[in-house]
Amino acid sequence: MGEADEGGIARKWWIKFKDESVFAKYTPFFVCLASGSLNCDTFMHFISQDVHFLKAFALAYELAEECADDEEDKLAIRKLRKRVKQKLKTLDSLVREWGFELPEEIITNDATVKCTDFLLSTASGKVEGEKVLGKIETPFEKIKVAAYTLSAISPCMRLFEVIAKEIQALLNPDDGSHLYKKWIGYYCSQSFQESALQTEELLDKLSVLLTVKQQTTVPLSWVKDPVEGHLTLFCDFDWTCTAFDSSSILAELAIVTAQKSDPDQSEGKLTRISSADLRNTWDVLSTKYTEEYEQCIESIMSSEAVAEFEYEGLCEALKQLAYFEKNENSRVVQSGVLKGLNLEDIKRASQHLIFQDGCRRFFQNTIKSTNFKTDVHVLSYCWCGDLIRSAFASGDLNAFRVHSNELVYEESISTGEIVNKLESPLEKLQAFNDILKDHSNNEQNLTVYIGGSPGDLLCLLEADIGIVIGSSSSLRRLGDHFGVSFVPLFSSLVERQKELVDGSSYKWKRLPGTLYTVSSWAEIHAFILGP
Repeated sequence: MGEADEGGIARKWWIKFKDESVFAKYTPFFVCLASGSLNCDTFMHFISQDVHFLKAFALAYELAEECADDEEDKLAIRKLRKRVKQKLKTLDSLVREWGFELPEEIITNDATVKCTDFLLSTASGKVEGEKVLGKIETPFEKIKVAAYTLSAISPCMRLFEVIAKEIQALLNPDDGSHLYKKWIGYYCSQSFQESALQTEELLDKLSVLLTVKQQTTVPLSWVKDPVEGHLTLFCDFDWTCTAFDSSSILAELAIVTAQKSDPDQSEGKLTRISSADLRNTWDVLSTKYTEEYEQCIESIMSSEAVAEFEYEGLCEALKQLAYFEKNENSRVVQSGVLKGLNLEDIKRASQHLIFQDGCRRFFQNTIKSTNFKTDVHVLSYCWCGDLIRSAFASGDLNAFRVHSNELVYEESISTGEIVNKLESPLEKLQAFNDILKDHSNNEQNLTVYIGGSPGDLLCLLEADIGIVIGSSSSLRRLGDHFGVSFVPLFSSLVERQKELVDGSSYKWKRLPGTLYTVSSWAEIHAFILGP
């Protein structure tokens, strides 16, 4: 097809679906036609269908002309329509030139009906049943209908031209005995090629008008190349995804299941603390944690606040928080609170975890989205990775990769020990960086971190886009103290939109020390995936 613009949509789609023309060429009809042995009645029935096609083409061009916005485009479509109507008027004589006579009664076959119905439905604006002509009001909608109409016509014209040329190349120019030589010559003629090319050029022009859309900053999935783009999505679990803290859920599960356990524990089983003792122990642990956590934050805040963002100072300060979290986890292990938990009980309990509104839906749609290749990683201080994995599995989110601490089991019963993998902001950051090593050479990789606690601060700041969800006063206070800027996501997008120049490409630029705040998962969904 070399005549059409190499960059045009007509050529691109012809190349993409060129195999379909090969299948058509290899049908018994065209093989017999090329050999000259095709049954004359079969050929006559075939060309008699032109009457229906030409009528449909003429009407389709008329509807396309009404939808075209530019006078030059209207004139071009009008000329194509006149050619079709002229051929329809002279079809009898044209067929006689080919050496045949059209039958008096032309019977329409099913294939013709389906093709012409599809064409006229498209020209009427009924694309996938979405619209009808009376509701097409905006110029953009009208141009779209005109483009769709031409896209339904042009492959038919190009198919005949390509197959006819291939057959003509097999014929002996001096042999006048081939029954269908003149028909083949018609579709190889300069005038027919010009009609096909003009249709394609007009389709390309209208398609360009459809693709010149205003560049926007939302949704995020429009910002990068959908073929090369890779989205690496990170999130915290407790209070970010869930409405409750997982540690209290595990403790409550331990207390409840202890009540049901056999008071006369047989030899060989892990010795469990009584339910009442567990309750008292947990109350002491949780109270101490809350008090000492506040003391730790206050200790960090006792240093002088900085005027500008100071990443190194924040990292140094968070070492205090790291020491505190590690110490608290040791207390939990020593207390024996988690001893005797059954893995199956944990998995069952996870099915009833209450997620933040919109969280599951966002992740389900992210996994299904074809806009990006997407990896999702959960980075959590949770003591039990099985709790997280089971919670997400219940929402068909098995593709998640969970990075957290793990309980130690003996025959599916917890020993009360914890395999400590993520206990501090610095260890979360290390896990974050280790994951990104696989994408270090991919300029199209975009990282988004969603979190809401001080333990997420470093990862939030290292991501291309750090999104803070929730209302953690500790995170805000620490961030403010070290010069972190908290900007509402929506207002940031509005400002970025102002900076865009029409026709320019947009790529998200990371702003050091800036985090984006949202009040709900709906905001995150709208920003990354759209409505």
